[in-house]
Amino acid sequence: SQQGCDPFAQTQRSKLQHRRARINQQINKEMRMRAGAENLFRATSNHKVKETVALELSYVNSNLQLLKEELEELNSSVDVYQNDSESISVPMIPLGLKETKELDLLVPLKDLISEHYGEEGILFEKEIKEFMELRQAMRTPSRNEAGLELLMEYYNQLYFLDSRFFPPTKSLGVFFHWYDSLTGVPSHQRALAFEKGSVLFNIGALHTQIGARQDRASLPGLNQAIDAFQKAAGAFNYLKENFSNAPSLDMSAASLNMLVRLMVAQVQECVFEKMTLLCTQHDFLSRLQLAQEAARVEDVYSLVHQTMTQAHVKDYVPFSWTTMVHVKSEHFKGLSHYFAAIALCDCPAASDAELPEQEKAFIQFHVTMPDGPSLRVLLQDPEERRKLGKAHLKKAIMKHEEAMRIHGLCKILRKMDILQEVLSFAHKRSLSKYSEIDHEEDFFETGDAPDIHPKTLQKPEIKSPNFSQVKVTDLFHRLGPLSVFSAKNKWYPARRVHLMRGENGFGFTLRGDSPVLIAGVIPGGCAAEAGLKEGDYIISVNGKDCKWSKHAEVVQLLKSTGEEGVEIGVITLQGSEGTKAADKKAAAMSSGSGLQKSNKENSRKSLMNSKSASTLLVWSKKSKRSKKSTYGVPFTAVGDNEAMY
Repeated sequence: SQQGCDPFAQTQRSKLQHRRARINQQINKEMRMRAGAENLFRATSNHKVKETVALELSYVNSNLQLLKEELEELNSSVDVYQNDSESISVPMIPLGLKETKELDLLVPLKDLISEHYGEEGILFEKEIKEFMELRQAMRTPSRNEAGLELLMEYYNQLYFLDSRFFPPTKSLGVFFHWYDSLTGVPSHQRALAFEKGSVLFNIGALHTQIGARQDRASLPGLNQAIDAFQKAAGAFNYLKENFSNAPSLDMSAASLNMLVRLMVAQVQECVFEKMTLLCTQHDFLSRLQLAQEAARVEDVYSLVHQTMTQAHVKDYVPFSWTTMVHVKSEHFKGLSHYFAAIALCDCPAASDAELPEQEKAFIQFHVTMPDGPSLRVLLQDPEERRKLGKAHLKKAIMKHEEAMRIHGLCKILRKMDILQEVLSFAHKRSLSKYSEIDHEEDFFETGDAPDIHPKTLQKPEIKSPNFSQVKVTDLFHRLGPLSVFSAKNKWYPARRVHLMRGENGFGFTLRGDSPVLIAGVIPGGCAAEAGLKEGDYIISVNGKDCKWSKHAEVVQLLKSTGEEGVEIGVITLQGSEGTKAADKKAAAMSSGSGLQKSNKENSRKSLMNSKSASTLLVWSKKSKRSKKSTYGVPFTAVGDNEAMY
């Protein structure tokens, strides 16, 4: 079976997750104390008590504030999730996993199995424990493909758990407890949807951690980071579209919308890094392209910053995230102006042959046209190029300075050396370029360079989770096929019926398989005498469980009956007695059966002894293994996939 990480292995990341769990529990305790104190404050009329309680409340509230700040600092420990390579990459924002409490399903599921399914609950202890072990493992997934598969496997098992044990009208009576990833506040719900949504959130969060740990100085590392952040965006987007009314803030629509945008921005940043890595030519056009890629990154980070500073989001998004996103939007704006300047100043002026292509690229380069001469003159005159390049550098330096200023406002980010290094490197590079192209005799006022039009060669994709990639088998398979044995169906207690074979067989028609349905009962026949009804499902023959048996297997068991007759176990679904069940089953059984038309003569004869004008069919079980498994037993078929027996 799948294993989670060893929760006691002291990696940097697990220490963080431990601290997160500890803070979550303390927040939980303080919130309970606060609720108690608030109730007392409302209930008492004694002034002395009111004063004491008010004092206690102010303590609790300041404790909560401190805990939330500690959790925010944890959420900002992005450096732990980055890779260990020597090269400098700008840190990415990963998400911590949501924590959950242990869940004991042994008693509730055993009770439901005996009440609803009429089976011995104790016989299913192994399956229930296996499910609980899977849930336990899923709490500490490893930060790789195996960890993702573990979460997917558990998510897929929840589909079966839902179908088997969560009736639409009745609650199972268990609460699912999960802590908010951003605020640490606990929530609980009886709805299984909360459990599914939280697991899906953790699939997204784990993708962000995998993305953040890639070595983005290499192409394979970059491609893996892009893939991980796109899948993270897909998980949060799927959650936003399919689960509503989550009790915790981190899963609200506004919060998920922010997370999707943040992941898309991180993909776009990786795309920029990829272009820088692939850009071996230092020609004019590829530098314009880099400038436009950087402008695109600035664009998406500006959008994330707007989303994070909205009224109902800004209170619970870590300040360090908001600051980092703001820093990045300024930083990439600076870079876009820097690459524009490099394209103009470091590349030779356009020759007549190059002019048409360069002109075409340059027309779409700026958001508004730069002041000064026509494009043609500009591109062919080195002095004009230098002037515009200088204007771009002036703007680049302003933006880099702004990025460094904002970075300095956040004490958590100030501790982050990598980001500091990247920002000051970009700033120095622009400064030295500026002093290199600045001439003492420049008397012109450096103009204002227009912004660069954002454009990317690789649009980020939002990749929805592919749940089918992890195949799971229903742990509670032994309860029988889900088409009948599910939480939403009810049936009368199983009956055992003793049947003797008459001259004309047992006197019923069977249809379908897993489980086989009694589609018709001949009045006055043996089956009718024994009390079998149309719409009964055969669940056992002579004590052998037949819930999963195919049509042919049940018939084989019936055919091998001797003089002493046969004991058949049947159930009847409630509210679907009679033909309705047969029709329902027919709708459910969309598979055609291996029945073949026989010759016309036979069909004429059969009209005499059948109630309805139906054709006589020969029943052949199509089997790849052997060609000989054709039962040459002619019987009357009452419609598709039915056999008289």
